[in-house]
Amino acid sequence: MSVTRRHLLAVGAGAGAAAVAAGVQQGASAADLPPLGTYDIVVIGSGAAGMTAALTAAKQGLSTVVLEKAPTFGGSAARSGAGIWIPNNPVLLAAGVPDTPAKAAAYLAAVVGPDVPAARQRAFLAHGPAMISFVLANSPLRFRWMEGYSDYYPELPGGLPNGRSIEPDQLDGKILGAELAHLNPPYLDVPAGLVVFSADYKWLALSAVSVKGAAVAAECLARGTKAALLGQTPLTMGQSLAAGLRKGLLDAGVPVRLNTPLTELYVENGTVAGAVTPGGLYRARRGVIVGSGGFEHNAAMRAQYQRQPIGTEWTVGAKENTGDGIRAGQRLGADVALMDDAWWGPAIPLPDEPYFCLAERTLPGGLVVNAAGRRFVNEAAPYSDVVHTMYERNPTDPDIPAWLIVDQNYRNRYLFRDIAPTFVLPDDWYGSGAAHKAWSFDALAASIGAPATALRTTVDRFNSLALKGDDPDFGRGDSAYDHYYTDPSVLPNSCLAPLWLPPYYAFRLVPGDLGTKGGLVTDAGARVLRPDGSVVPGLYAAGNASAAVMGHSYAGAGSTIGPAMTFGYIAARDLAGVL
Repeated sequence: MSVTRRHLLAVGAGAGAAAVAAGVQQGASAADLPPLGTYDIVVIGSGAAGMTAALTAAKQGLSTVVLEKAPTFGGSAARSGAGIWIPNNPVLLAAGVPDTPAKAAAYLAAVVGPDVPAARQRAFLAHGPAMISFVLANSPLRFRWMEGYSDYYPELPGGLPNGRSIEPDQLDGKILGAELAHLNPPYLDVPAGLVVFSADYKWLALSAVSVKGAAVAAECLARGTKAALLGQTPLTMGQSLAAGLRKGLLDAGVPVRLNTPLTELYVENGTVAGAVTPGGLYRARRGVIVGSGGFEHNAAMRAQYQRQPIGTEWTVGAKENTGDGIRAGQRLGADVALMDDAWWGPAIPLPDEPYFCLAERTLPGGLVVNAAGRRFVNEAAPYSDVVHTMYERNPTDPDIPAWLIVDQNYRNRYLFRDIAPTFVLPDDWYGSGAAHKAWSFDALAASIGAPATALRTTVDRFNSLALKGDDPDFGRGDSAYDHYYTDPSVLPNSCLAPLWLPPYYAFRLVPGDLGTKGGLVTDAGARVLRPDGSVVPGLYAAGNASAAVMGHSYAGAGSTIGPAMTFGYIAARDLAGVL
């Protein structure tokens, strides 16, 4: 009988039933579990939350191990653009960003509302800057301000139109040595020979029509050429973030055990005291920090907690994210929240993988319609808001799937995913139904199953508004955020241009996500709580395994990773007794 099965049978037979009712589950005894080591802290997951927590613990003199389910480290963070939203951090202040604690507190409270306790909001704002300073001092990571990437609601009190987001600077992957081979690959590969930052994509999309876009493309090439001449393996975005944190762990002597999934949390004397894996038990003298990600690849959990239509094929989160840490916490009586939500964004379900659609739905010369051929949303709104609208309207006015409609003028001017302007789209995009092409709007409507008259009427209305540069129907262009992924050469509104040049294209849009945002409920110290507000002793959570400090909203680019790292840092410091 395997370790895991013996452990689960003990639970299933009613071992510790009274304790379960009280919110603490008694599992198999230590004698039943092959010992795999004893540490002060056991961290579950090697994403941004887990590695930041482990690095913090190690630098507090605590022996630490990281257990990672995947054969690679980095999780979803390694796949991402690695924007980090943390107000008043030292990188922002050094760049002259006019942020203050009062502005940040007012803005976060306005964005989040009552969904998240004020104490958790204060903890994030108070410890985030210190976390960035800590990472700068204890890893090779350096950061850049993503100048101009607006907060998502800059019109709210304390919002900054020029943004608070930062991203990792370029890093040479060779500093990891052989460990570089275990880095989780990016969601989208950077074109060969280029070194690209997240902030560059805005301009790369415009490189065919913008002097600055062409200059940024040349700069990306120059960086790549320089790195090649120096014999470097240049990393940016999530690859840089994950590699930099992993290098910090290497230097601090923290082991990362790959291919080591969590099967159960180990409880001793009413306190979480370790992690059970298929190979045996990792003991924790002080506690366990769960940073194992969300449940975006768990179809049963998505069906249980989230609205239909939903599935696992539209997410770009790491495939190992199946809610293991969340479920293990629930078995100990932990509370969960925000399970219906995710870090949503419209995605095009391409044959190989979903494409999280950012600039393409915002650039002038495109609009989004529903099954009835009508617009229903500000296409340039924050991506989470667009999907929230899709779900809210779908039961009565079907918006899933929706369709991004563009013309050939748009395709002649702008990059689409990684397809250069004027270049033909791959045949399998059409074959899969992700893309449609026609020489008239009537024919395009027939292809996507929308009423032709309604689509023509919608486009005519949109074109008239675009020529005036004003969208009274949905307010596209009213917010500074709306103008980030747009074309400054288009006037009077960089968000709006008419569709006039055939052929016309339609791209299928579904509710994609960067990961789920619901999880274990935690307090300001990242301690996991039961429904009655009491603490599950020895158990902490951060990142997408915990209920997001952003509640049902999204303050700015990096609202996933910034809090994940911060609450990982908070958890380790609380366990070290220095919070």
